[in-house]
Amino acid sequence: DDVIIHDHRSFINFFSIMMKLAAFATLMGSAAAFAPAQTGKASTALNAFESELGAQPPLGFFDPLGLLDDADQDRFDRLRYVELKHGRIS
Repeated sequence: DDVIIHDHRSFINFFSIMMKLAAFATLMGSAAAFAPAQTGKASTALNAFESELGAQPPLGFFDPLGLLDDADQDRFDRLRYVELKHGRIS
């Protein structure tokens, strides 16, 4: 009878520790959501277009799809023309 009571107390103690660990892991995971994002420097191709119309602080020239990563001025001008033609300039 003492063995059953002792095992029951051990189980409750183990369960209590596991619940505390689960709560701690959840808390740490949610705290990571509020950590500042790591930002990298813009590539040299994007720096070439920093003076173009539409480049605004704090982002500067915004190219989320990377369409102009290896582009020259002619490619930029073509894409800008197509944006204006279809009315999608931001």
